[in-house]
Formats: sequence, C-alpha cells, structure tokens
Amino acid sequence: MKYLLDVNALVALGFLEHEFHQRVALWVRRLAAKGTPELATCSITELGFVRVLAQAPQYGFTVGQACDLLQQLKTARTVNFTFIADGHDISHLPGWVKMARQTTDGHLVRLAAASGAVLATLDRRIPEAFLIPVER
Repeated sequence: MKYLLDVNALVALGFLEHEFHQRVALWVRRLAAKGTPELATCSITELGFVRVLAQAPQYGFTVGQACDLLQQLKTARTVNFTFIADGHDISHLPGWVKMARQTTDGHLVRLAAASGAVLATLDRRIPEAFLIPVER
C-alpha cells in the first residue's frame, strides 16, 4: 500500500519534537516490519512542510533548513518515498467538500487515489483518508 502523507503527518514524521512524532514514527516502523513502506509526497505536502517549519517560531527553522530536513527524510533508507505529480484541477474535488478549509484535504484524497495511494492523516474528519492509529 502506498500512502500520501498530508502536511501534518509529514511534519510529525520529519520533526522529532512534534507532538505526534511518536505516533507517526511508530506507524511507519510497523509498516517497515512488513517490508519497506511506500510513502509519498506531492507539491502541496512538501511546500506545507517547509511553510509550517519555517513559519512557526517555536520550531526555529529557516526555509533552507526545512528543505534540507525534508530532503534527508525523503532519502532515508528505511522508507521508500515517491513523489506524486499533481495534474488535478478543481473538477476533481469530492462532493463532501463544502467549506473552504476542506479544499486541500479533498484535493489530496483524490490525488492520492488517482495515484493508487491513500491519504494518511492525523485528522479523523477527512472522509476516504486513512487515520494514522494511536497506539496504546
């Protein structure tokens, strides 16, 4: 199974001090126990990663440092990262998108599906997405 990480999941995986890093890292480790997991990014998620890390003063990253961190994450040997090119316009938005804050989620869900992937997220409010589990 291929998973397109949404911005929050990607940030949580790549930034060790993120409040959900352990949750996402454990999920990836469990996938790795079954073989090399295939995770994906796209323009939206990569740009979001850089924006979040560079914009949040508590993280203390420059744009360049955030780009470097993402490159390191994507070239790690434990995970196979692929890049999904984005050729979708607004005609691909799912019918459940009714509010402005749902547009990116809807876009990512459909982009993932068109690439044989599923959107992996920490947000339980996204229909058709895979919720990264909370391990107890």
